[in-house]
Amino acid sequence: MSKVRQQILILHLASPNLESDTVAWALYDGATPSGSLPMQSGDSYEIPYPSVLEAMRDGWNVLQLPALPIYVSGHEHESGHLPYEYVLERKVTLHEQ
Repeated sequence: MSKVRQQILILHLASPNLESDTVAWALYDGATPSGSLPMQSGDSYEIPYPSVLEAMRDGWNVLQLPALPIYVSGHEHESGHLPYEYVLERKVTLHEQ
């Protein structure tokens, strides 16, 4: 018997272009066994995908595109959240023995 589980990948890009560089990420893996760590933040040097387009080529589906930021005159250089966040998902099959 096999079961299907969802994985969620959040990629923050340098610009809204789907081919731009990944600058931060998080992976939530519903396929991991109970009791193990289901979330991996972007705290390693190896990024999962260099861009959203590369993740799509590997079978990830885009669920959410970022809303483009609105910069108020005089505040363009203030820091805040990362503006180009893409949410992706894929289904993986677990094969039970």
